[in-house]
Amino acid sequence: MLVQAYLNFDGRCDEAIDLYTKVLGAKVEMLMRYKESPEPAPPGMMPPGSENKVMHSSFRIGDSVVMASDGHCNGKTSFSGVSLSLTPATEAEASRIFAGLSEGGKVTMPLTKTFFSPSFGMLEDRFGLAWMVMVPGEMK
Repeated sequence: MLVQAYLNFDGRCDEAIDLYTKVLGAKVEMLMRYKESPEPAPPGMMPPGSENKVMHSSFRIGDSVVMASDGHCNGKTSFSGVSLSLTPATEAEASRIFAGLSEGGKVTMPLTKTFFSPSFGMLEDRFGLAWMVMVPGEMK
């Protein structure tokens, strides 16, 4: 069995994919817009002008695949209670990633040395998605 994150950006999926490509080196494996769907959306499901929005996408970040869409394009993105965790190999890479993801977002815990990591921090990106960045280390 496989569990994968599926993120709904409610109209900002292209912007999110661009950020994750730039900062995390994400590689888009699939992207379909609503106008490319073999079946139209049910009446009233999508606001007018949504045909160029992302119906479904998948992108690879390291060894993981994340799926995302624009959902119903209602502008009410909510990622409450969910965090994605990244494990960069070095402190320099952690700093670069942390700075890139937090741009336009909110740092909830600055990168710092902890008893379990030489560099750990938490943030919400500009879409409100929570991230934990942790360089692997030994528990002390």
